[in-house]
Amino acid sequence: MSRILIVEDEESIADLEKDYLELSGFEVHIENDGTAGMKRALNEDFDLYILDLMLPGTDGFDICKKIREVKNAPIIMVSAKKDDIDKIHGLGLGADDYITKPFSPSELVARVKAHLSRYERLIGSSKQDNDIIEIRGIKIDKTARRVWVNGEEKTFTTKEFDLLTFLAENPNHVFTKEELFSKIWDMESIGDIATVTVHIKKIREKVELNTAKPQYIETIWGVGYRFKI
Repeated sequence: MSRILIVEDEESIADLEKDYLELSGFEVHIENDGTAGMKRALNEDFDLYILDLMLPGTDGFDICKKIREVKNAPIIMVSAKKDDIDKIHGLGLGADDYITKPFSPSELVARVKAHLSRYERLIGSSKQDNDIIEIRGIKIDKTARRVWVNGEEKTFTTKEFDLLTFLAENPNHVFTKEELFSKIWDMESIGDIATVTVHIKKIREKVELNTAKPQYIETIWGVGYRFKI
C-alpha cells in the first residue's frame, strides 16, 4: 500500500483529500504545520507528497526543496495562487505537478495515481525490494541486516541478528537449544549450547519491553524457545 503525506494547514481540505485517497486504497498521513511536515517528510518514508504552498512555519517551496535533496518520490504542489511564476518556481525546485485550488478531489486522486504509476515504472526495472520481516512492531531487514523495534533501530551482533531472524521466520515453532545451536552456530563452537541462552537474553534486552514477561521470544520450559505472533 502506497503511503502519502499531505502537508496542508486547512484541515477541512486535508481531511477531504485524505478521505478520497483512502477510498482509493492509499495510506494517508496529514500534517497541518510546515515545520512538522518537513520533519516528518525527511524522517519517514512516503511514496508521494502533497504540499500546500502557504503553510505556517515552513512554506511548501522549502519543504519541496529539502525533500528533493534526499528523495525521488513524486511531489505535488497545491496552491490557491494562479500565478505562473509560483508554478515555475515549484517545478523548478523539483515538484512533479502543480494543482491550483479549487480542484476536485477526483482530479487529485487521478494525478496521484498517474504519478505513482509513472514513478513505479521508472524505478521498477532497477529497484530490488529488500527482504523484510515485520511482526508486531519488529521490522527485520534481511537484505540490509538491520532491525527496528517500534520504529527505533537497534544494533545486533551477527549471531544475534541470525538467531532473531531464524526465530521470526519460523513463528510459533518451538526449537530446542540444540536445534538453535546447530542452525545458527553450526560447527563454530562445538558443544557449548549455553551460548544460545546468552544470545536469547541479549536479544530480549533489545526487543522486549519487559524482559521478565517477554512478548516475542518465549521460553518453553524443559524444551526451548519460540517466537510468538
